[in-house]
Amino acid sequence: LLGLAGPAAVADSPSGTATPDTRSTAGPTEAGTTFRTAARFLPGQQATAQAATGDYLYWVFPADTGQRPTVNAAVTLPDAALRHGPSTWRIDVYDGLRRRQPCMYGAQSRTAAKDAAKVELACVLRPVRASADAWANDPLPGSYFVRLTVTGLPAEDLGQPFDARLGVDVKDEGGAHATDGALAAPLVPGATTADRAEADAD
Repeated sequence: LLGLAGPAAVADSPSGTATPDTRSTAGPTEAGTTFRTAARFLPGQQATAQAATGDYLYWVFPADTGQRPTVNAAVTLPDAALRHGPSTWRIDVYDGLRRRQPCMYGAQSRTAAKDAAKVELACVLRPVRASADAWANDPLPGSYFVRLTVTGLPAEDLGQPFDARLGVDVKDEGGAHATDGALAAPLVPGATTADRAEADAD
């Protein structure tokens, strides 16, 4: 099934000569349909998208050493009168090497009843470490991809429109997670918030 969500799009910058506010909660209004086209946003922003059931939606956000990201997603479901049964929705988070990251807490997958209007999902990731053994799956500084899709529903309900909203909050864990060396480069160059701050300063 082909994705209906288009390439990533970011909200327009303010008019005139005003400096764009990077702290704005306005995020992209479309999602990508692959890792390569994932829509980029920052923690604290709200990303939105309109798509059809069966689509895979992708976003990407940066995380730095010592941070523990929490991903929250809300899906406004198709009109209940048009649906034929319950639907199961899921979010998955991957690091820059496309390794799936486990959720410490949160409802990563939920089933919505036929008459439900909305389903909410959450995934609390492990704290991002400064370094790790080559064989480990520990989260490291860089980009993190979020994928949202429906994993179960009646075949007759494929292709129905829905709205998605996604946000990420980060908690600074510090301590042992922020020490013990550092990577020579993030998993995806230029992906960390520190790199972004330097680029904005230039």
